[in-house]
Amino acid sequence: MSERTTWVLVDGENIDATLGGSILGRRPQSDERPRWDRLLAFIEERWGQSAQGLFFLNASTHLPMPFVQALLALGYRPVPLSGPAEAKVVDIAIQRTLRALRDRDADVALVSHDRDFVDDLAALADGRHVGLLAFAEFRSSEFAAVPGVEFFDLEYDAHAFDVTLPRVRVIPIEQFDPAEFLG
Repeated sequence: MSERTTWVLVDGENIDATLGGSILGRRPQSDERPRWDRLLAFIEERWGQSAQGLFFLNASTHLPMPFVQALLALGYRPVPLSGPAEAKVVDIAIQRTLRALRDRDADVALVSHDRDFVDDLAALADGRHVGLLAFAEFRSSEFAAVPGVEFFDLEYDAHAFDVTLPRVRVIPIEQFDPAEFLG
């Protein structure tokens, strides 16, 4: 393994909202939530270097201590944030972190669909490893215009789920299996 580090920045609100609102149409049950430790392991294996996870949380109204404890046990550093109701505290903190990484000899994998991070992620695509982990069909199309960014699907590439999610996706013909549709 390389001595270089990859910072995995998780926009938990964005992933949870997409999973619940756009894929499941309801609040995810515990077995339908991502296995966050798999994201760190995936990036470590993919890029051959250690990964450090930062999980950004909006804790303006409360700090979900059981979830924070679970994140710590999985190797993440929780980043609980607070601010005025109109402030997108998670987005602001992730943007600041992406900007701070410009001056570090490190790589980055962002876990989000949000277009608010396109410019800051593009600034990091200067020869270092830069990745975006998301549900491919929901990530902002603006990321596709950023050269050098590697795209990974949370379910199909990182295998972050224990269950098959009810997603509609474009299937490359070499992967098409009619049995999946004929039940």
